[in-house]
Amino acid sequence: MKTSILMVDDDEAFRGVMAAELRRQSYVVTTVASAEEALRSLERTQPDVVLLDLRLPDKTGLEVLPRIRELSPASEVIMLTGHGSIDSAIEAVRAGAFDYVTKPCPLDELEVRIQRSLERQALRRRTSLLERGLTPADPAASFVGDSPEFRRLVGLVERVAVSDSTVLIGGETGCGKGVVARLLHARGSRSQRPFVVVECAALQEGLLQSELFGHERGAFTGADRAKPGLFEVAHGGTIFLDEIGEISPATQVSLLRVLDTATFRHVGGTSEIQVDVRVLAATNRDLAGLVRQGRFRSDLFYRLNTVSITIPPLRTRATDIPVLIAHYVRVFNERFGVRKRIGAAASARLQRHDWPGNVRELLHVVEGALVMCEGDEVGLEHLPTLGQGSPRGPDGEAAGPEPLGTLAELERAHVERVLRAVAGHRGQAARVLGISERNLYRKLSEYSLLE
Repeated sequence: MKTSILMVDDDEAFRGVMAAELRRQSYVVTTVASAEEALRSLERTQPDVVLLDLRLPDKTGLEVLPRIRELSPASEVIMLTGHGSIDSAIEAVRAGAFDYVTKPCPLDELEVRIQRSLERQALRRRTSLLERGLTPADPAASFVGDSPEFRRLVGLVERVAVSDSTVLIGGETGCGKGVVARLLHARGSRSQRPFVVVECAALQEGLLQSELFGHERGAFTGADRAKPGLFEVAHGGTIFLDEIGEISPATQVSLLRVLDTATFRHVGGTSEIQVDVRVLAATNRDLAGLVRQGRFRSDLFYRLNTVSITIPPLRTRATDIPVLIAHYVRVFNERFGVRKRIGAAASARLQRHDWPGNVRELLHVVEGALVMCEGDEVGLEHLPTLGQGSPRGPDGEAAGPEPLGTLAELERAHVERVLRAVAGHRGQAARVLGISERNLYRKLSEYSLLE
C-alpha cells in the first residue's frame, strides 16, 4: 500500500512543486491551503503523514496541531517552517509533531524525514498490536485442570515465572505450550511490557532473520525502508520463539549471539543494537536428539534449556478432561449466546477418547459439537470428528490394542483424520495440529496428500 500524505501549505507554488515531486516518488498526496481545509480532510481520511506549514492564513500550525492529533492520532506530523520560525517548530515537536524541515527544503531531505516518520509509525503500530493482541488479559483463565500432573505443572510455572531465566517449553502438538509461555510472562516482572510471538516454522529463512533482527533500507530486494526487528519490539518484555526446532543453522548462530551478548545487528546494518528481553522457546521435537544428529547446535540447546518445562499430554491426565470440557462449554456458550450442555453419552465418549491432538483437539471438538447441536443437549451424533479416534477405557488407558506402524505412518493417519474433521480446510487443520500452514503443506507433500 502506498504512503498517503496530506500537505497543508498556503504557498501555491511551493505546494504544487513539492506535491508533484512526491507523487513522482510514488506517494499519494492530497494538498490543502488552510487549517480549516486540513481538518475537513482529516475528518474523511487519515493519512500516514501530515506536512503542516507553521504559518497558515486562518490558524498557525501550533494552534491546529492538537486538533490534528485528535482527529488522526496515527498520522505523523512534520512541520514546514521558515528560517525565522525554528523556535516555534521546536515547540511543535515538543507538542507532538514528529520533526520539522525548513523551507525551501530539498526533496531528498524531506523524504528522509518522511521515511523516518514511517519507521517510527510502523514500530509503534507493531508494538501496540503485539501488546494488545498477543498478551491475554488473564491467561490463567484458559489454563485449567485438576490432575496431580496439572497441579505440578502449575507449581513449576509459578516458580519459574518470577525469574528472568530462559525457558524451553516442550510437549506434544496441541498440549498448550503457547498458554504456558503467556502465563510465564503474565506472572513475571515484565508483565506490563510487550509479549512478542515468533512462529519460527511459518517464515522462510531470509524473512525470519529480517523479522527477528530487522533490516536496513536496501538490505535486500524489496527492502524499501528500514524496519525494526521483533527483538526491538520486545525490548523490556518477552519474546516467545515457537517451533524453535525448525530454525536453520544460520539463524541458530545469530540467535545464540543475542542470547549470549544481548546485542545484534540489523540485516544489512553495522551498528550494534542492545536489548533487554526474556527469551522463551517451545518445540514439539526432541532437541537433544537433533543435537546428537548434528541438526541443532549443542551450545544453543544448552543456552535455551536453562530451565525446562515439559507439558504432559492430555492422555496421561484423564481427570483433566471433564474439567476442560466444562470450561470450553462455558466459553462457547458465552461466545455464541446459548445455553447448551454435553449429554451423558457424549460426555462419556469424550472422556474415553485418546486425544492425540491434546487440548487443542478437545477445544475444537467441543466447539464443533455445540455448533452442530440444534437443541440444548449435545449427543453422540454431534461428535463426528471422533469417529476415527482411539477410545479410552475407564482406567484412562487406551482401550484395545495400540495401532501398529512407524511414527511417520501414525503421523500421516492423524493428519488425515484432522483434515477429514475440518472438511479439508488447511488453515483450520494447521491450527488443530498446532503447526504452521507452511509446515502442514510440507507434510501433505511428503505424504502425497496434496490434491
